[in-house]
Amino acid sequence: MDLLAYAVILEPEAEGGFSVTVPAFPEIHTQGEDIPDALAMARDAIQLSLAVRRDEGEQIPAPDADAVRIERVVIPAA
Repeated sequence: MDLLAYAVILEPEAEGGFSVTVPAFPEIHTQGEDIPDALAMARDAIQLSLAVRRDEGEQIPAPDADAVRIERVVIPAA
């Protein structure tokens, strides 16, 4: 199975949760209650966008060669 990697941008919202954008797919704007939920929403949105583009014969964005996974690191304050 081939895997595609795309950069996903999560931005904290003042009221809580995260807004999600995917630069390779300008049509994707979603949100999640927390980081795992936001990433799941991004994954679902990307899969849907890929399916629609394939069905309509549109070009599939190339995977982001420089897509990186960033994890939160938590350390004691003192």
